[in-house]
Amino acid sequence: MAGEARQRTRLLRRVGSADLTAVPEVRRALRELLGSWGGTGACDVAELLTSELVTNALIHTDRGAVVTATVVPEHLRVEVRDFASDMIRPRVPNADDGTHGRGLVLVQALADSWGVENRGVGKVVWFELADGADR
Repeated sequence: MAGEARQRTRLLRRVGSADLTAVPEVRRALRELLGSWGGTGACDVAELLTSELVTNALIHTDRGAVVTATVVPEHLRVEVRDFASDMIRPRVPNADDGTHGRGLVLVQALADSWGVENRGVGKVVWFELADGADR
């Protein structure tokens, strides 16, 4: 119908400090939110990147995080807000460091866009994915 507002859906979750059990819970909630948006590949990428950002926030800060995901037909935006003032940036992972240091490299490689915004007390790390059923 012409002039009909685009449907927007949102997920908002607070995760407690160092509560890594929250990561799979956030993934499940995101998958439910996305439904058939973007096809399986896009949902898989969204879950992976969200897991990385939530895990980073929980491991590297001590005051929990807030996860917000907003989906419209054209794109998905996920934001993970923490309450630590140190800014982050991707780093080249050290081969001797196991699986550590790869989260932001994955976000940088797989997201259509991403960034970090200072929020006074803390920061928001975000990414966006365009509706891409071909991922």
